[in-house]
Amino acid sequence: MSEARFGWDDEALAAAPRLFEAGLFEGQVAMVSGAGSGIGKAIAFLYARLGARLVICGRDRAKLDACEPWLRKLGSPDVLVCPTDIRRPAEVESLLDATYAHFGRLDVQVNNAGGQFPKAALDISPNGWKAVIDNNLNGTWSMMHAAARRWRDGGKPGSIINIVLTFQRGFPGVAHSCAARAAVTYLSKTVAVEWAQHQIRVNCVAPGVIESSGFKQYSDEARAQFPRANPMLRQGDVQDIAHAVVYLTAPSGKFITGELLNVDGGGVLWGDLWTIPKPAYFSQGQAQ
Repeated sequence: MSEARFGWDDEALAAAPRLFEAGLFEGQVAMVSGAGSGIGKAIAFLYARLGARLVICGRDRAKLDACEPWLRKLGSPDVLVCPTDIRRPAEVESLLDATYAHFGRLDVQVNNAGGQFPKAALDISPNGWKAVIDNNLNGTWSMMHAAARRWRDGGKPGSIINIVLTFQRGFPGVAHSCAARAAVTYLSKTVAVEWAQHQIRVNCVAPGVIESSGFKQYSDEARAQFPRANPMLRQGDVQDIAHAVVYLTAPSGKFITGELLNVDGGGVLWGDLWTIPKPAYFSQGQAQ
């Protein structure tokens, strides 16, 4: 199954309208995790088009290697590919070591790597729960903690964006991810205050129903009802998230920290979104 089936392919991402000034991130280094596909790739592509030098990481070396030439073609003067399992703190430290050895600096960190699988909460196994928490919460913490310590020790400012999800009304079918992403959001709000003294800003972006390669893990039934999950009655796209991330990390976001930006078409105010088949109870009123 090609990535183009859900969302934007490489050519479309490369040709997408650019809303920010060319060269906006010249001289800066941006790190994007999970950059080999989907939302992470869109974010990396946009930073490249704005002149940033890039560090891309993820667990799939082949996807990162396929992404790297596109980033150079789009305008990034230097790209460092670092396969990394963010669940392993030692690998995260090696990633930051490699970044500073190669570039001598880091300006922006976008923690997009993560993931979940749709499953009724009662059917999530202990290992399944642990895997999602380790990836989405513990891995994100390891990344932001490692970056912030280097900024503090070097007396340099920095900006962190954590990609979460719209958890405010709960998210049936992904209880594990909902728990992890809510934790990341309030972790981010806490350290945004603690780290302000070091000129480190920390914000979160919460995608709603965003058409990307991640759609393939959901059933046809679930995907069919996604557009009705917000009052705009449509899906967003990966560019919506990329532009939100750049807005918060560019000078446009210089007075913003500790915030959660929902990019969901108003979904947190509306709708009934399930990532698993909706139980008959909710239409028939009968206990299961």
